Amino acid sequence: MNIRDYIGEGTEYDKKEVLEVKRPKSWLKSVSAFANGKGGVLLFGISDDDIPIGVKDAEGDAEIISEAVKTRMDPVPDIGLSIRREIVDGEYRKFIVLRVYHGMETPYYYVGDGTHIAYIRVGNESVPAQATDLRRLILAGTHQTWDSLLSPYAASKFAFGRLHSAYLRRTGRQLSDTDFDSFGLIGADGMLTNAGALFVDDSPVRHSRVFCTRWQGLDKASRIMDATNDRELCGSIVALFLDAMDFIMLHNQKRWKKLSRERVELPDYPEQAVEESLINALVHRDYLELGSEVHVDIFDNRMEIYSPGGMVTHQIVQNLDLDNVPSKRRNPVVADVFGRMHYMERRGSGFKKIRDEYRNARPEMAPSFYSDSVTFRVTLYNLNYGVSVEEQSEMLESSGDVGFTSKTRENQTPKETDDGVNDGVNDGVNDGVNDGVNIHLSDKERTILELIKKNPSITSAILVRKTGFSRPSVERAIKKLKTLNLIRRIGPDKGGHWEVLIDD
Repeated sequence: MNIRDYIGEGTEYDKKEVLEVKRPKSWLKSVSAFANGKGGVLLFGISDDDIPIGVKDAEGDAEIISEAVKTRMDPVPDIGLSIRREIVDGEYRKFIVLRVYHGMETPYYYVGDGTHIAYIRVGNESVPAQATDLRRLILAGTHQTWDSLLSPYAASKFAFGRLHSAYLRRTGRQLSDTDFDSFGLIGADGMLTNAGALFVDDSPVRHSRVFCTRWQGLDKASRIMDATNDRELCGSIVALFLDAMDFIMLHNQKRWKKLSRERVELPDYPEQAVEESLINALVHRDYLELGSEVHVDIFDNRMEIYSPGGMVTHQIVQNLDLDNVPSKRRNPVVADVFGRMHYMERRGSGFKKIRDEYRNARPEMAPSFYSDSVTFRVTLYNLNYGVSVEEQSEMLESSGDVGFTSKTRENQTPKETDDGVNDGVNDGVNDGVNDGVNIHLSDKERTILELIKKNPSITSAILVRKTGFSRPSVERAIKKLKTLNLIRRIGPDKGGHWEVLIDD
């Protein structure tokens, strides 16, 4: 790699014009930060304005660097030290490349001047780790996560009622006592893990709360009426999610238009994008940050969902390619339980799914994401704000995409889910199908039937992804459509296709 390829200080690179022998802390703090993070490269011989000027005594400086890392870092990180000779402006110049690898024994401290300081990387800066950062580094160094640790609470004193009901509703299966052990919610001697303490009905994790507010106007500025509604939610993390969704959907107004054979809807916010954003806030928040909680703030033109803690990798989200962010979970036990309930995917595609919902609706109103060392915030924009009635009507008529249809909430009663009672969608009756016989289909079943019509080779997995419905819901809908002789399968599951048995 050419030395110029390294230039451009960022999360993975830092540069120094000269080796400051008498001020080793000035560059060893970057060694500490890289070792405590995902690694990085420190370059010597690059000026502040990115001009490669080289170093005069590369061999001597390299020896000093090696010795300083051994004597002033605790523990000693894994490094690679090399000298590069390259032609710059017609002459050979030497550069020192110090590669620091991701450490497995965090935290890595700089030791000197009577201090013992661990650093972390935030954006393009190496900053001292605060108390919560140190706790995270210690957990990482012992290969543990906060949610996997034992809590001081006995499982026998708590109930998992909300988790039981949500799990049954989402998967069609009852939880057994052994599941709580295998899921990592109950540990040794019948004590709850921290994850278990989040999932019990009356959660003892007091800072696990959600504050929901519907503000009047476009900001929080004082006016005659600051807010029109608010709720403070506590309890099981499952209840936090479902109750916060109820609050949001209460204020998620829908524009709709009755077409010849269906009613097409355009909500203020795509429900799938809201679900993904809220789940990410609850599952990936930093529970080591005491005195802070998840906030949902709904304004006239946007919704902001805030959670404590920045990116797990200390990266700045606004600097990343959001469609290709690798998954790294801060609370893997919590994420796994939500994954088992089909609320989120274990491979981590939340950013892309949120953005896709807006691409399908109004791509010019793409959501925005912000993070720093202690904050993560997603902003979802109101699809109907500032749109005229004529524009809305045109959008509704041209939208055959399922992103514009109403998704049946999973926390509705079984009758509502089975019968498709959702604000009288399609008046509960589909217009004469199957030789003029009126067949009652739910909104969910109608959506899946339309997708199969458009693509007879579509698979269940693609139906789950396109609709946002859970896999059991998709499978139940397909079973009913087959029972009603509306569709049939031709060939095997893999390589076969659907045949639609009704006329348009």
